[in-house]
Amino acid sequence: MSNNCLFCKIIAGEIPCDKVYEDDLIFAFRDIAPVAPTHILVVPKTHITSTNDLNESNANIVAHIFVVARNLANELGFADNGYRIVNNCGGDGGQTVGHIHFHIIAGRGGGGMF
Repeated sequence: MSNNCLFCKIIAGEIPCDKVYEDDLIFAFRDIAPVAPTHILVVPKTHITSTNDLNESNANIVAHIFVVARNLANELGFADNGYRIVNNCGGDGGQTVGHIHFHIIAGRGGGGMF
């Protein structure tokens, strides 16, 4: 845990959230500023700053996040209509919290890449 990390504080229960999933490795909660009807953030419980900090010893967390994202999509009923999984890396990539995280976005409709 990083002492000043927003997501580490959410995982630790120091900051309230609308949790949708938790296991030994990851934590998922609804975004407080959603860009679509469904907007869930999925974060590893271990503090990893960004995609640039993935390596052979921690990259398995990304595969686990994608499996959980698929499961959530099925359980919450948006798998058939489709969804996006987005990761931003670094300031120029749009990352605003220094803890790797993935956005699951669904229900916006309209198609297109963005």
